[in-house]
Amino acid sequence: MPRPAGGSCMKFRRRPDGIDPVLRARARRRALQAIYAWQVSRPDERALLAQFAHEQAHEQADLEYFEDLIRGVLRHVQAIDAALAPHLDRSIDEVDLVERAALRIAGYELLHRPDVPYRVVINEAIDATKRFGAEHGHTYVNGVLDKAAAALRGVEAKK
Repeated sequence: MPRPAGGSCMKFRRRPDGIDPVLRARARRRALQAIYAWQVSRPDERALLAQFAHEQAHEQADLEYFEDLIRGVLRHVQAIDAALAPHLDRSIDEVDLVERAALRIAGYELLHRPDVPYRVVINEAIDATKRFGAEHGHTYVNGVLDKAAAALRGVEAKK
């Protein structure tokens, strides 16, 4: 497919609803890094968003979605952890930091973003964990999220 003038192919990958899956995936990867940083040092929300939004200027991403993920995880972390707990084989605090960040982002999406199909949530979490996590961390994330999606999005998962 030919590229439009200027070398950008953004308009060719946008879905009819206006969402660009590539920019969303980048936003999730950046959110994973931000949640990881938050778990380590607990900066306040504004400082966290400012730091990573500035870094996003160098890599085009869906900034609005990135901010929703960060704000959502920080505001709902206790409910997210509680929703994930029955599907974990240990406490959330014992889960590796990268996998924990991926689970929390996916947990937020499963609970609060019904517009995102659960399979997309799981696949994106697995991809991010493969990229940033331990060698087999993605298999743990996959197992937890498969169970969580069945519990949290049972109707959708049965289709």
